[in-house]
Amino acid sequence: MPSSTIPINHINSLFYLCSAKLSKYKMISFSSFKFTLLLPLMVGCLMAASASNFNNDFDITWGDGRGKIVNNGEVLTLSLDKSSGSGFQSKNEYLFGKIDLQLKLVPGNSAGTVTAYYLSSKRSTWDEIDFEFLGNLSGDPYILHTNVFSQGKGNREQQFYLWFDPTADFHTYSILWNPQSIIFSVDGTPIREFKNMESIGVPFPKNQPMRIYSSLWNADDWATRGGLVKTDWTLAPFAASYRNFNADACVWSNGASSCKSTATSTNSAWFSQEMDSAKQQRLQWVQKNYMIYNYCNDANRFPQGLPPECSMS
Repeated sequence: MPSSTIPINHINSLFYLCSAKLSKYKMISFSSFKFTLLLPLMVGCLMAASASNFNNDFDITWGDGRGKIVNNGEVLTLSLDKSSGSGFQSKNEYLFGKIDLQLKLVPGNSAGTVTAYYLSSKRSTWDEIDFEFLGNLSGDPYILHTNVFSQGKGNREQQFYLWFDPTADFHTYSILWNPQSIIFSVDGTPIREFKNMESIGVPFPKNQPMRIYSSLWNADDWATRGGLVKTDWTLAPFAASYRNFNADACVWSNGASSCKSTATSTNSAWFSQEMDSAKQQRLQWVQKNYMIYNYCNDANRFPQGLPPECSMS
């Protein structure tokens, strides 16, 4: 389906989405608009709602054809075989934003494989915000590995099991990054928050624009049970799929941010967004039931004392 075509069965849901956005102006009740007056606004809103296209937003950067954009730009796939994996990166750089991407991971015996999805500045003292999905034997759960690097320093790993099979369908993995915090979410449920704690000397990613990267690669020297379980190449090629990318974000271009004049407007509510009590409860539920590793609980790893941010969590 060409990206410029909107199926008729999508119109109703998009109509209500647009009407909700338009009603924010509160200049006149939505029902009293003439359709002819609404049409330009509706068209603009529908274009925004259907604008996601991997051809426009990403470049496949390695893999010798193992990465593909299909379905008229609606889906991107990566594959891995014994010769090579594959990967892609965003055309834009971002300095703060809310990034959503749906993934469907390698099914079956995915031991030894890693599907990485992250933001990174790729400098010598880089900033980075990581999702990594560590494959496992059939029947064993994936491990979702998260990390935050600031000024080249990481070692802030938290790991989780998921409460669903991430290979059976697409699920939304989100990064909210604003000056106050970084929030990792899965299908809208927060799983981790890394707050800005510069006040106690903890560097926070806030000055380096970052691109979005993703890759599917072989890491059987460490990914599954510390490298004890190797990739079964008789099952290759392994494949992961992506769809429904959305970036409500500040694009960095030519040394300037697209949000310079709008960062505090109602159109960028994410810029000052914090978790409400319901989100806090969901975060606590995930961390109580599904977190399997937290660097802040690993005293043996830090014999000189836990990192300072751990005292604030």
